Amino acid sequence: MDADWRESLRQQFGAAIEMLAQARLWDDPLAAFWNVAFHALFWLDLYLSGSPAGFAPPAPFTLDELDPAGKLPERAYTREELRGYAAHTRAKCEATIAGLTDEQARRRQRVSRAELSFGELLLYTMRHVQEHAAQLQLLIGQHGGTSSGWVARATR
Repeated sequence: MDADWRESLRQQFGAAIEMLAQARLWDDPLAAFWNVAFHALFWLDLYLSGSPAGFAPPAPFTLDELDPAGKLPERAYTREELRGYAAHTRAKCEATIAGLTDEQARRRQRVSRAELSFGELLLYTMRHVQEHAAQLQLLIGQHGGTSSGWVARATR
């Protein structure tokens, strides 16, 4: 895979993950803030795996997010746990992109009701992370907090 394309993908994924991790309303139970962050990180982790077969998030996180009934985890995850999960997914994302070949990017797979390439799944996943980062930033603004702002490119 072209090195420039790989670096652009890494930078933009990193920026989306940073925006999610920088949200600052963690201790407020409004709109289950912690659960929105967990949801985005869980699906990022799963989709970076390429398949649900054999996937397991790191402890203390569970597979409850896969429950079709929308079961919530048994307890709220802490800010530190979620920041750790963000660091885990960022490292996984960087490793996935660093090793991505054209053949892997073209590999077809089923996600929900759609079939798409792994490359498109990466873009889909980036959009999903950014959607929830924006949702959390909106919640912060609505409740008097200060948004961490737009991250144009990863800072590392």
